[in-house]
Amino acid sequence: MNQEFGTNAVVEARSLQRHFGSVRAVDGVDLTLKPGSITGLVGPNGAGKTTLLRCLLGLERSRGDLLVMQRDPRRQRHRVQEQVCFIADTAVLPRWMRVHQLLDYTASVHPRFDRSRAEAILADTNIAPQTQIRTLSKGMTVQLHLALVLAIDAKLLILDEPTLGLDILFRKRFFDQLLRDYHHDQRTIVISTHHIEEVESILTDVVFMDAGKVILNQPLAALAERYIEIEVTTEQLELARQRAPISERATTAGTVLMFEDGDAEELAALGRLRAPEIADIFLAKLGMGKSQ
Repeated sequence: MNQEFGTNAVVEARSLQRHFGSVRAVDGVDLTLKPGSITGLVGPNGAGKTTLLRCLLGLERSRGDLLVMQRDPRRQRHRVQEQVCFIADTAVLPRWMRVHQLLDYTASVHPRFDRSRAEAILADTNIAPQTQIRTLSKGMTVQLHLALVLAIDAKLLILDEPTLGLDILFRKRFFDQLLRDYHHDQRTIVISTHHIEEVESILTDVVFMDAGKVILNQPLAALAERYIEIEVTTEQLELARQRAPISERATTAGTVLMFEDGDAEELAALGRLRAPEIADIFLAKLGMGKSQ
């Protein structure tokens, strides 16, 4: 392993692989996460997002170079998990327990858990200490899980579709609270989500995956410099198409075309320029934005 590998990174993976027979769920992934970053992990179902996250946690066997918090989670999983928290859409809390019993248990097994902080967070919810977990709705269960996570002094938080199936108001509150009560420049967050538009405003970086491969990995600020859209009328459409857009879609006012590394000054002569949304860049990179 290169001596500089993982020197300043919270997560660093090189040529990471996880195969299930002929299925390459993680196929040669290179990934670096810096302290304080909030990375959105985006991909269709089956892209390999969950498998990649499980590899980072040491929950899946993998090949290639991998360090999380300067340790290999495949060999030192217990040490890595002392500084990492994980919430998944399939996360299961012990349904037979009551809330106060779950707090008791977490305090007894996790050295970085601050029970008083968890209780303060839960005081702002409708979750009472005597409530049995099996009676909680999915939204309340996610709130309880979040309270546990926010009360742990972890350096890395991995969220795998944590708000899947919840209403839009709760999803917004979830991410607002996460940003307000958890994140700072020494804590790193990875969010795998189908609702990228809801977290776009808090991201520092974005990673696109498809068929086990990373097809884009960039700081959010770089996307605005590299990708541009123009809205053109029918008269200018053929001229715009000659400049090799990576996607095209119809609107009520005309046609919107997206360009990668295009000349903004030249494109401005053809129509109205605008910054594309992450979701539209993602569709374009997957080749799903062509409407011709």
